[in-house]
Amino acid sequence: MEYVKLQIGCLVIVLYLIVTYVRETYYRNIPCNRFFDALMVVVSWEVVFDGLTAWTVNHLDIVPVMFNRFAHLIFLVLVDLIIIVTAMYMFEQTVGFGKKNKKRKLLFVTPGALSIVLIVAGMSNLEYVHGVYTNYSMGWPVYVCYGSVVIHYGFVLVLLLIRHRYLPSEKKVGIFSFIGLSGVFITLQIIFPEILMTSLLATTLLLGIYMFFENPYIRKLTIYNSKMVEGFASMIESRDDNTGGHVKRTQAYVNLMLHHMRHDRKYRDVINKDYLVNVSNAAPLHDIGKIATPDVILQKPGKLTDEEYSMMKQHAACGGDMLRTIFKDLDDPEFLQIAYEVARHHHEKYNGKGYPDGLSGNEIPLHARIMAIADVFDAVSQKRCYRDAMSLDASFEIIEKGSGTDFDPVLTKIFLDAREEVEALVKDL
Repeated sequence: MEYVKLQIGCLVIVLYLIVTYVRETYYRNIPCNRFFDALMVVVSWEVVFDGLTAWTVNHLDIVPVMFNRFAHLIFLVLVDLIIIVTAMYMFEQTVGFGKKNKKRKLLFVTPGALSIVLIVAGMSNLEYVHGVYTNYSMGWPVYVCYGSVVIHYGFVLVLLLIRHRYLPSEKKVGIFSFIGLSGVFITLQIIFPEILMTSLLATTLLLGIYMFFENPYIRKLTIYNSKMVEGFASMIESRDDNTGGHVKRTQAYVNLMLHHMRHDRKYRDVINKDYLVNVSNAAPLHDIGKIATPDVILQKPGKLTDEEYSMMKQHAACGGDMLRTIFKDLDDPEFLQIAYEVARHHHEKYNGKGYPDGLSGNEIPLHARIMAIADVFDAVSQKRCYRDAMSLDASFEIIEKGSGTDFDPVLTKIFLDAREEVEALVKDL
């Protein structure tokens, strides 16, 4: 027992966390993160094998050599898997892998697979050192694990330094903390190899990720916030019979454009996972200001008078103000700013002749420029009380003609290049 006290304590913490997490997610239908799920499994087994090898390495006289070496092999592979999975988790939290982007996964899978192969190949060089207080293992496979930390965490750290301007502050603090803490643990382990801190580091990483990102209670609040956004969007549509389905379609067009933009060199630094989520969640709220527009104007079957049109235009500025008031206490400043700008500026034009502020070019926030294309395309391609729906050919032509005047020309091209996918969305929605 004297050699495995730390591991037993870590295992109790890990098992308690797993039970709590499973109870609050799987049985309450809260979405889970695949990498965190994998991390819980790997960490629990790593702690078990860390305890096992801590015992076997101190009982070399009674433990068969092959069993001891096999136990160390499993332990070191599990340590390497923890490094790989945590690095992939941090990458997904910052940039995101995307559903079809295999190249990003290869950035981790390739060096990860190589490190595991090197660990297996180098097991014959594993050494057992007799320390003052306890025995411990050293040699090539251990050095490979140290190198894996440097490579995987170093890559994430460089990525954070490059893209830190586009990341939420709480994520930067959390991930920098994880990497810094890992560096401290590894340094101490190298200087004082008898301490055997591997289980403590793995448990601390798991607990830190749980507290910072995967706490089910925080997840519930996020779901409630999303439901609230959906409620506001439904409220908007209930006020305007002409725009039934408009919210869902425009959100789908926005998501489609974002998906294509994240593969474009010009936008890939900006279009990270958080930006994707925030813009997608903000898109349904772009017309929230119409709540304050009188029904006689909102549902008028004919052309609006100049005075009525002037009142209708107020919905953009009014919507932005509403969102700032509604979400002022929301602990998510990035989402609040994006939602405000989408609502206020989605009727700005690239040439500066839009409203309410007459912004032009890149003065218009990127998400508002995206929303402008989605909003106009859906407006012209669907039936309204004052006119019939235009054909898809005519609708795409309007977007094309507006390139450089009404719309950002680069974003217009992205939208037009995705025509087949847009047409499929029109049919499905």
